[in-house]
Amino acid sequence: MRGELWLARHGETVWSRTGRHTGRTDVPLTGKGRREARALGQLLGGRRFALVLASPLSRAWETCRLAGYGDVAEPCLDLLEWDYGAVEGRTAAEVRAERPGWTIWSGPVPRGETLARLAARARRVIARSATARGDVLLFAHGHVLRVLAACWLGLRPRDARLLALSTAALGVLGEDAGARVLRAWNLGAARLSGPARRRPR
Repeated sequence: MRGELWLARHGETVWSRTGRHTGRTDVPLTGKGRREARALGQLLGGRRFALVLASPLSRAWETCRLAGYGDVAEPCLDLLEWDYGAVEGRTAAEVRAERPGWTIWSGPVPRGETLARLAARARRVIARSATARGDVLLFAHGHVLRVLAACWLGLRPRDARLLALSTAALGVLGEDAGARVLRAWNLGAARLSGPARRRPR
């Protein structure tokens, strides 16, 4: 890759605030989420990117627009969040009441997308980004971006559980001496407006 890969998670929604798994349900940003998105734009400082891709779900696309990149972004279906199937809209605690010890990383995810398929989508985004002539910016969702980072680093997709990413936070992936590295992680606008919220595990 000729540049760095910048990852931006969308701002707060009601479901992210309450820890509900939010996959394909198109939950909008809260007022705080919109403020976070604008602050994310300040954090990015108008930086130019060779390519900007965004999930078409409104919470990611609106974050992209409020951060100042709506005019140059391209929608990317591979950046859609994990399809949680029967877990959609539920908290991890609710699922664990039925399945003790359950996490999204260990499954199962009934009627949902497998972690392997999610990782395949993430790798396609990485491959597409590698064709750009410079840095690339991605606006998307917590789990898909965490899995993308794990794939970039050569880790197992389930190791993304180690890479917590707050709403409206940034990660930067790059290379050092030929090795893929994590240059920065969970830098964020969310911290400017209060403590980070818990993310479903």
